[in-house]
Amino acid sequence: MDELSRIEQALAAALDYSAPPAGPPKLADAVQHAVFPRGARLRPRLCLAVASACGRHDPAVALAAGIAIELLHCASLVHDDLPCFDNADTRRGRPSVHRAFGEPLAVLAGDALIVLAFETLARVSMPQRQLAPLIMTLARAGGTPHGICAGQAYECEPQVDLAVYQQAKTGALFAAATAAGAYAAGADGVLWRHLGEALGEAYQVADDIRDAYADAEELGKPTGQDAAHGRPNALAGQGLAGARRQLEGLVAEAVAAIPPCSGSHDLKALIALEAKRLLPAKLVQVAA
Repeated sequence: MDELSRIEQALAAALDYSAPPAGPPKLADAVQHAVFPRGARLRPRLCLAVASACGRHDPAVALAAGIAIELLHCASLVHDDLPCFDNADTRRGRPSVHRAFGEPLAVLAGDALIVLAFETLARVSMPQRQLAPLIMTLARAGGTPHGICAGQAYECEPQVDLAVYQQAKTGALFAAATAAGAYAAGADGVLWRHLGEALGEAYQVADDIRDAYADAEELGKPTGQDAAHGRPNALAGQGLAGARRQLEGLVAEAVAAIPPCSGSHDLKALIALEAKRLLPAKLVQVAA
């Protein structure tokens, strides 16, 4: 079974715990809609890649950690799309959760996914010395002052440091993925956080570029949201050329941040491959 199939199977198994007849059917359907069909699954893939690069690890722990982070990510997308934030009609090429099921169920589906993320970790047998840092990593990524809740809240502030905003809104879950992958392999997750932070900031810069230059059909969600909502973004102060230079610099910074490990070569190759996929197709064609 390939890696993406393992991730999809593990996500489906996690959602089975909230499926009928155990709970409200409509809420279960909303949760299912939020997680599937699959996206790129960048965060669990990154978590597994780091665990593998570190060498000896428990595949079940690494997979559970990656799935927990992906569930937290899916929850953030549900909440991002709500009328009180982006009011987005589509996500991954189909109606967003609040459009398909209504705002109350969308709020509850996002909340349920956050809880399910922690439950997913708790269901895996592992030593307490391993579980505790994984739970702390997940909580730190989801809350405040540096997690995705803080990142969303910065959009309500009159002024914000762009790098701080990007690190919280996007970098937090990437940093959690690299740290959790290391912890799952028995390594020091703190040493791996900077890799995730750099990748997360790179992804956010690329997302800002895609929001301005990609087509909604290509992204599977509305574009032009940064301009419409007056949000901080990488293009506002430096334009497209500056944002692209920043993106290239962050990818290089991420590669340089990989701690010494047995699988560093494969991890560098993975980062280089994913970096090529970040820009909108029309910009890649122009560059070519």
